[in-house]
Amino acid sequence: MTLPLLLLAMTNSPAIAGVVASIGSLSLLLFCLPAGALVDRWDRKKVMIVCDSLSTLGLVSLAVALLLNRLTLVHIALVAFCNESLGIFFSLANTSALPAVVDRRQLHQALSVNEVITSSASTLGPALGPLLFSLGRAIPFIADAASTAISVCSLCFIRVPFQQERAAPPGALLHDIKEGMGWLWQHRLIRFLALVTFGLMAPCSGYLLIIDVMARQMHASDAALALILASGGIGSIVGALLAGPLYRAFGLTRMIVGSVWVWALSWLLFAFAHNPFMLGVANSLGFVIVPIYMVQQLSVRTALTPDHLRGRINAVFRLIVFGSQPIGLAVNGLMLQYAGPYATIALLFIPQIILAVCVLFQINFLRQMEKSLTAS
Repeated sequence: MTLPLLLLAMTNSPAIAGVVASIGSLSLLLFCLPAGALVDRWDRKKVMIVCDSLSTLGLVSLAVALLLNRLTLVHIALVAFCNESLGIFFSLANTSALPAVVDRRQLHQALSVNEVITSSASTLGPALGPLLFSLGRAIPFIADAASTAISVCSLCFIRVPFQQERAAPPGALLHDIKEGMGWLWQHRLIRFLALVTFGLMAPCSGYLLIIDVMARQMHASDAALALILASGGIGSIVGALLAGPLYRAFGLTRMIVGSVWVWALSWLLFAFAHNPFMLGVANSLGFVIVPIYMVQQLSVRTALTPDHLRGRINAVFRLIVFGSQPIGLAVNGLMLQYAGPYATIALLFIPQIILAVCVLFQINFLRQMEKSLTAS
């Protein structure tokens, strides 16, 4: 959350900030598929501990360089790239390990609780980031390093195995990757969810830059920007708390179709935000739907995927969903630079509403899938 602020402060250019931030996201294209195969081979707990330990070192290096006034864009890009790469391994191991430690009947509830915790952290992070940044540019990175170090310590105390016993030794890495890709693409429901999630996430990849530029044009203070960003976390908490009850009330089909439409339409709220307060309201309301949709698709995907394939399936899914992020960040930055935030919002709404219409025509397919899930 703090990196875009640092880049904008150093360059005063949304375009450069978007391009540099996109470099970190390139790791997804390079390492996502091999990471998924390796997570299915390695001890997931050890993977998470190593990744968080190395991420801590990267954040500390940024803080030290800032304190010594030696930080460069190259240094930022390298740390962003390395930490994004480590984050891929950590996230895949984390998501794949959850069903091994939670009963299947409690999986949806566990994912909802996990989303509440994540959303709470995303509330405090954006709120504290700009405030800490205003006190000293190195302070947010020191705080981030401390949080990842705490994560390492907490993982060391977990004794439950993070994966089931492997029934057979792994094959060649490329073979394992192809197996994961083939399994996902042949599974109609998971393939459908991957494509829909991609369509939702791709236009929104540069939303932080959009909010930052809009807040600057409104002459919002650092404290106001912190509250605007934190409002998204508050919306996420509300959405995470509603995810379980809404699923039980409406079922998979209505939740998926409704979530996509609400996601697309809520994006337009930013177009009506002409002061910091309304920008915070738009961000908060827009984020309510994110965990509602994410918990639905993740619970279905996790329940349907065998343990020995979870790392690879999650990797392929993530690559489909976030593979466009580097281009999206760069394009968002250029659009903001030359078209302004409100024109950017309008243009990015077009692919979202097209997706919503397409999903509406898939209701019969979703109903069939829902019946088969209920029967099993």
